Amino acid sequence: QVQLVESGGGSVQAGGSLRLSCAASGFAGSRNCMAWFRQAPGKEREVVATIATGGFGAYYADSVKGRFTISQDTAENKVTLQMNSLKPEDTAMYYCAARAAGYCSMNRYAYNYWGQGTQVTVSS
Repeated sequence: QVQLVESGGGSVQAGGSLRLSCAASGFAGSRNCMAWFRQAPGKEREVVATIATGGFGAYYADSVKGRFTISQDTAENKVTLQMNSLKPEDTAMYYCAARAAGYCSMNRYAYNYWGQGTQVTVSS
């Protein structure tokens, strides 16, 4: 059974940085896609960044390009989201997601597995 466990959320002032980690276990295959989504109160869950094993590269939402970096440690089955230059509008619950496919999707419904979420709060 696939399990995703997030860590690293917290509170920070605008302009600060946070690093989120997601530890994955239970994947049967070698190709998968890992992603970070976020959901602010009253808003839809939206994709932040995705990364696929097999060298297909990373995708970033326009709102975080140049500020966030997603990376994957395949040996440890861990994905990290480094968030710099944080803004109050980045405040949300952040979720790690995974799908057992070698390519990623921006559609939340394409992901089979989800973590419990970690809160990120950015104050002005």
